Amino acid sequence: MLNQEVYDELVAKFEKLYGMKPEIVAYAPGRIEVLGNHTDYNEGYVFSAAIDKGTFFAVAPAADRTCELTAGDFMETARFTLDTVAPAKEMTWQNYVTGTFNWLFDGEPAKAAHGWKGMFLGNIPLGAGLSSSAALEMCTVLALSKLYGIEKDKTTLAKIGQKAEHTFAGCPCGLLDQASSMYGKEGALVKSDFRSNTFETVPMGDGVAFMMVKSNAKHALVDGAYASRRAACEEAAKYFAGVLRKKVTHLRDVTMAEWVLYRGGLSETVARRAVHPIGEDERVVQGAALLENGDLKGFGALMYDSHESSRNWFENSCEELDAIVDAAKAIPEVYGARLSGGGFGGSCCLLVDPSAADRIAAAIAREYKAKFGDEPAISLIKPSEGAHLV
Repeated sequence: MLNQEVYDELVAKFEKLYGMKPEIVAYAPGRIEVLGNHTDYNEGYVFSAAIDKGTFFAVAPAADRTCELTAGDFMETARFTLDTVAPAKEMTWQNYVTGTFNWLFDGEPAKAAHGWKGMFLGNIPLGAGLSSSAALEMCTVLALSKLYGIEKDKTTLAKIGQKAEHTFAGCPCGLLDQASSMYGKEGALVKSDFRSNTFETVPMGDGVAFMMVKSNAKHALVDGAYASRRAACEEAAKYFAGVLRKKVTHLRDVTMAEWVLYRGGLSETVARRAVHPIGEDERVVQGAALLENGDLKGFGALMYDSHESSRNWFENSCEELDAIVDAAKAIPEVYGARLSGGGFGGSCCLLVDPSAADRIAAAIAREYKAKFGDEPAISLIKPSEGAHLV
């Protein structure tokens, strides 16, 4: 089993704390975003992958209406009843779980037959843009669905986690993170279509892996940068709806050629923001065709193009992320590289030949240290299986 040692530690801690074995354990992986940046709320396409690091959630039924939730890493426990499920102001880590529990019962957790005792533990590096929060929501929703005998499809479960993030954790995320964690497959990418909310897997082929390089730039989306980019995209879509002789509801409906022809009617900033998701959609569609033909280097070139678009048009990169991508370009065994996730810090995702992983990591670390005086955290990642009951 993937991450067996984390599972063993969780089960041992659960037994010691609660004096019983967990009845159900579920696992969900983090995710990397590979191509298609800021396209989810523009109803576009994204390539992502479930990663080989994740989170386990263990649960057993309680005899009464109380719920106990323990964070297995620092052994802190939150207690509440079925009648008092609400966003927490303290120990806010619990909101990802309690929010998921709340929406699993359509906002009426008091209807649950009994409470529960739960604990979670994972090994996803925090703040690296690998979506540890979605992994926690997805293993929670799988375990609690099983505990209460609730059957829902994967997309509905993903939406429950997303709703928890919006309403309990206060983060207006798209569905990418939860869907990637749910639909991941070993050795494959997840191709998401956020207009129809449909998800398919596309094989990557052998002899390739990803490398996450975590910059030490602070990864923060809450300072208004994310919101301002989103607002610009919405403004641009509204403008194109007025000038194009077709139906436009989101930037998904606008082609690069149309942007070139009509951008003059937008402010310079809004025009620059809009071209990024428009180009990303076209790159994902092109990337799918390249993967079908086994052209990994061609796919990697699209990743470099994606980063240049982030750097120059969307301006959601930063000096540290740019330095990582620039260093990657000089290494023949790196096929492509770009920032991953929201940007403004966090990590870069590199498409690499895994046989050269140590050499690639050493070269990137050397360049980064020369420029910034410290070393980035680097890990090799293989696309892996999505969320499941253990």
